[in-house]
Amino acid sequence: MAWLVTGGAGYIGSHVARALMDDGHDVVVIDDLSSGRREFVPNGATFEEGSLLDPVFLNDAFARHDVAGVVHLAGFKYAGVSVEWPLHTYFQNVTGTGNLLAAMEAASVQAIVFSSSAAVYGNTAAEFVTETTPTNPESPYGESKLIGEWLIADQARATGLRHTSLRYFNVVGSGTPDVSDTSPHNLFPLVFQALKAGKTPKIFGTAYSTPDGSCVRDYVHVSDVAAAHVAAARKLQDGVELETIYNLGSGSGVSVRGIMTEMAAVTGVPFTPQICAARPGDPARIVASGELALRDIDWKPRHSLRDMISSAWIAAGHESSIAALAVPRPNPTAHSKEKP
Repeated sequence: MAWLVTGGAGYIGSHVARALMDDGHDVVVIDDLSSGRREFVPNGATFEEGSLLDPVFLNDAFARHDVAGVVHLAGFKYAGVSVEWPLHTYFQNVTGTGNLLAAMEAASVQAIVFSSSAAVYGNTAAEFVTETTPTNPESPYGESKLIGEWLIADQARATGLRHTSLRYFNVVGSGTPDVSDTSPHNLFPLVFQALKAGKTPKIFGTAYSTPDGSCVRDYVHVSDVAAAHVAAARKLQDGVELETIYNLGSGSGVSVRGIMTEMAAVTGVPFTPQICAARPGDPARIVASGELALRDIDWKPRHSLRDMISSAWIAAGHESSIAALAVPRPNPTAHSKEKP
């Protein structure tokens, strides 16, 4: 039996698909390639091109494959843009998830790992976000992810669906040099593109209530995030009862200014960031505790910030200025766009 990965041609989805295969699972990838890339689909995975907004396609895809469970990463994941495109965001993330759950029920597929987001918490005052921190999303994107969690939980109550939702934070780095973050809104690719073009990277907002005025985020390596998906999928397949929500956080935050300083060191390109206006929907600080996930799905950050930057820089087609750094790879969406 196979695990089906929606959004598996995207940056995070491709890493999850590869990690599942490394763990011995057959993998079916669904992606409409609106932002995912065909070349990101790992060799050996079965690829089905199509949209979660197309119920006929979904039912046919499930009928063609013997599916043990689903890892659902597909979605429109640009928090800032979602403020301008709320209906589009809800169609992709809410309608798409509903269609997927209906197709799973029709095919008697009873396990799902959902890619949720730290955006469900909004601009929380909590020093460390836990799974019990109140949700208060500040963008349609965050709201749509919370609704996705509700849909899955309601379907579980109605049908016995086994599930868990992983709320993760800023996913960066690369586990393989041939897969990079291609989002036009995420911090790492924005900085790399600016440096490549000889331009000055930008910081969006420096008047936040943080030590240096720039946003503070919890950065986690994409390979660590992928490994957590695999661990959760394996537990669900084995009938182990999991919590409905897990945070995948490092327990420590880094400011955007701090990231810029480290990027200059890793790339060998000195620069002073350009200061720009804050983006709507961006919370000032969000740092999470991953203790619950450590207890149940062996979650822990295994990569340093320098590892994250170096591996991302190499995957973007550059050589790291730090010769001793390698790209670590631990052993163990309808869109596939990634979080800003």
